[in-house]
Amino acid sequence: MAYDLLLKGARVVDPSQDIDGIRDVGIIGGKIAAVKEGVVDAATETIDLSGKILTPGWIDIHAHLYAGSTTWGIRGDALCLATGVTTIVDAGSAGWANFQGFVDYVIEPARTQVLGYVHISGIGLTYGPVGEMVDLSYADPERTAFAAHHWQRHCAGIKVRQGGFQVGENGVEPLRLGVQAAAWAGMPVMVHIANGVPVDQVLSLLRSGDIVTHCYQGTGDGVVDDSGAVVAEVWAARERGVLFDLGHGGGSFDYGVAISALANGFLADVISTDLHASSWDSPIESMPETASKLLNLGVSFERVVHQSTTAAAGAIGRADELGTLRVGTVADLAAFEMLQGAFEFADVRGRRERGNRKIEPVLTVREGKVYRPEDLDEELRADRERAQWMKKVTGKDFAGLGWTPGATL
Repeated sequence: MAYDLLLKGARVVDPSQDIDGIRDVGIIGGKIAAVKEGVVDAATETIDLSGKILTPGWIDIHAHLYAGSTTWGIRGDALCLATGVTTIVDAGSAGWANFQGFVDYVIEPARTQVLGYVHISGIGLTYGPVGEMVDLSYADPERTAFAAHHWQRHCAGIKVRQGGFQVGENGVEPLRLGVQAAAWAGMPVMVHIANGVPVDQVLSLLRSGDIVTHCYQGTGDGVVDDSGAVVAEVWAARERGVLFDLGHGGGSFDYGVAISALANGFLADVISTDLHASSWDSPIESMPETASKLLNLGVSFERVVHQSTTAAAGAIGRADELGTLRVGTVADLAAFEMLQGAFEFADVRGRRERGNRKIEPVLTVREGKVYRPEDLDEELRADRERAQWMKKVTGKDFAGLGWTPGATL
């Protein structure tokens, strides 16, 4: 058998098949054709990955990618392909009224597989400085459900943000409407938790398969109480099948909460970045860097891979096709090197923790095509500059952009 691409000699870690050992991976026509030892067949291209770790392509289930149409959005395609992420999910940047544009201008042109949650707010997260569910007239569960159904090939579910800033005096009513839309669409809901809405009220509305994101946030109304114990309602929600996602972001990963939760045996089901214009580079670099924070808090590498591949694929309802190296599935893979040394990692409040390991991306394979980090440097630089521009405008840092309000009048 002749392969299009043959990846040889890596330690292959695939939690979906309980594989952890030296294997060769053969690819034909953008699909996995073989995962076995000692492949000697010819290949158009052979890459020696001896000493490296090869996993299914990583899946980031929470980011914001509607660049140019929302204050949060970044262009994430190059970043994904440089860091082992082969599928990324936009967490509600678009609502029913602008999801078509998200499909046309973000999903369709991307080399990375991009999916999206439809926000219960019809206009999604167009304008970040204002809470999108302070005014409930923007919520329409029927139109939201129809959009999710109509674009189901591209859709992972319904998104609702349930912090006090986002909902004002409306309590959990936005979530109730979001769950209704999700039920009509036959999909899960992803809910953002934050200070201002009691977490027990949020959890009481969730069903098996629904996702709580920002599970290690430290603003209040979270998964641990003031003593550091995981609250009873969180354990009960997990017992009935509710999933918990890390969702790092610019304000939602607190080392104190994460350490307390882990000490209580509460581990996030899924790792995600919540990358957006105000979080990229500081305090987040990438998905592997986010995973490295958990690795250095004592979570095993094998578990980190599971959270980033198999569990993530299951959370978005695509376990049969993603997060696996089963023969016949899409050839999405990620190769890493485990760096040893002295590293520092920051949370969203500036707390820094030291670690001796860091997961470093080596190459990404998306549908059988190879991407190397160094080949994406120029594109990444331009994407970062665009994100920094939006971050400054959103924060009214006009001096940082060389302009003074009123100076041109």
